Amino acid sequence: MIHELRTYTLVPGTQGQYLKLSAEVGRKIRGDSYGKLEGFWYTEFGTLNQVVHLWSYTDLTERDRLRAELSRNEGWTKEYLPQSRPMLLAQENKILSPQLPLKPPAEAGHVYELRAYRTHVAKAGEWLGHFKAIMPVREKYSKNVGLWQTEMGQLNEVVHLWSYRDLNDRAAVRSKAVQDPEWQAFLGKATPLLLEMRSTVLNPASHSPMQ
Repeated sequence: MIHELRTYTLVPGTQGQYLKLSAEVGRKIRGDSYGKLEGFWYTEFGTLNQVVHLWSYTDLTERDRLRAELSRNEGWTKEYLPQSRPMLLAQENKILSPQLPLKPPAEAGHVYELRAYRTHVAKAGEWLGHFKAIMPVREKYSKNVGLWQTEMGQLNEVVHLWSYRDLNDRAAVRSKAVQDPEWQAFLGKATPLLLEMRSTVLNPASHSPMQ
């Protein structure tokens, strides 16, 4: 199993139009026939005017085959792409290797936080080892949705996705976690391995499987 994380930066002022087009045209044409859509979000905090979508494939061979089939779908190439492409300023793509099973929330009504941590060269595996070991402690406060290591895109990077009821819940959870002695011990071991940390708060689009 691999996941593909795509981040599109939109022309300012077109986010609502792009989300409507994706829900009413793109999603209907594509469905899950060309890769399974796991989540589709738009940014609330972080870089604005962005949409983020997560797809799953069995492997890279399946991804290549399905994307080739999608490129021959006339609804996609003649209806969706001509309308969507003028709204795009930039596209970023990462191929991710899951480190834990994907665990979407059972119920709707969440905000999501996507965190990307870049480690020093060759230190991603060591950081992941510490993080997986402390996960039961961290999940006393909120549940992890996904944990990955980047295979293509930015190397030496770990990506993790969290869900919260709202931003107040996020603030309360992080305040409790930082006071936990075991979490503090983890930070002491893991933080020196990191070169950069980035965080983006996301809202689910209307057609996102994760809500």
